[in-house]
Amino acid sequence: MADGTVIIIGGAEDKVRDRVILSRFVSLAGGQAATIAVVSTASSLGLEAGERYRAIFGELGVRKVRPLHAVTRPQANDDKAAMAVRDATGVFLTGGNQLRLSSTIGGTRLADAILDRFRHGAVVAGTSAGASAMSSHMIAFGASGATPKHRMAQIAAGLEPLLRAGVVPVVLGGDHSVVLGELRAHAAVHGPVALVLLDAHADTWDDYYGERYFHGTPFRRALEEGLVLPERSIMAGMRGPLYSRSDISDTRTMGFEIVPDAELRELGPAEYGRRVRSRVGDAPVYMSFDIDVLDPAFAPGTGTPEVAGLDPREALALIRALAGMRFTGFDVVEVSPAYDGPGETTALLGASVAYEFLALTAVAERS
Repeated sequence: MADGTVIIIGGAEDKVRDRVILSRFVSLAGGQAATIAVVSTASSLGLEAGERYRAIFGELGVRKVRPLHAVTRPQANDDKAAMAVRDATGVFLTGGNQLRLSSTIGGTRLADAILDRFRHGAVVAGTSAGASAMSSHMIAFGASGATPKHRMAQIAAGLEPLLRAGVVPVVLGGDHSVVLGELRAHAAVHGPVALVLLDAHADTWDDYYGERYFHGTPFRRALEEGLVLPERSIMAGMRGPLYSRSDISDTRTMGFEIVPDAELRELGPAEYGRRVRSRVGDAPVYMSFDIDVLDPAFAPGTGTPEVAGLDPREALALIRALAGMRFTGFDVVEVSPAYDGPGETTALLGASVAYEFLALTAVAERS
């Protein structure tokens, strides 16, 4: 039995209503014969969202549209909610970020019903937060519940076979917590890896409001799990206000080399490249790029922007200075379409960085 299709639509509601994208969704779901369930989890949109999409899908020729408003777990756990998607050929998620989706319907009858339809070939679509919850079988609101720790295990399990097949992956995040799952997979195949990080933050906190698995803690967890070689790793681009004096000192005590933003600018690309090569040596090496290393004037679409960052030319030059190095993999993280500007410059820059990573891989293969 073939799994269904996931369509991820980045951006806010005005983009979701784009008729070209929605027409594609309808076509994959069965055209005019489709049965579409519209699931809204945002209390601010209410039943209005479902009725609005009923009208939109009606204009596209679909006659069987079932709006469902589930803003509380009891509503999502009601048999009526599950029945609304029982035989749907398309499920459209709207009106909430991934955290809301996870906390509202995680582990409920509605979540089980959506997953069942997906496994029977249905099309799942929605905003980047909604549909990405289904992407690559990472059911953020599935029957097992939704925790960052669980999702990291899913990422590791999905990525490891690709690495064993010799693939050099470029993973697109997602907040930076995804890197812990990635590093687990890389370490399982290559052993502990050196880390090359470009980021405004070191992401080595122990916890945040009691949560030990989130986007500010992945590299501490990776160190504790023996996934990285801190003595071979280098973190660069750190800047902005600190929560405590220990934010930088603790990271250095762990063994990571820190190159703050101001020092990085003084080094320049050539010296940065030399420092990275010297630090990494002959260890297997992984590179992670957080889009917030760029100044928010160029990349506003991120969750924790810090002013006075790198400009695109500087960032790309730093990456190109690593040409000839052979990496086990890469990621580009913290691109958040909902916060991007009208020209979608953050998305454009994220895609450009990913392209540079592909180029590094190609150059390494030729050398």
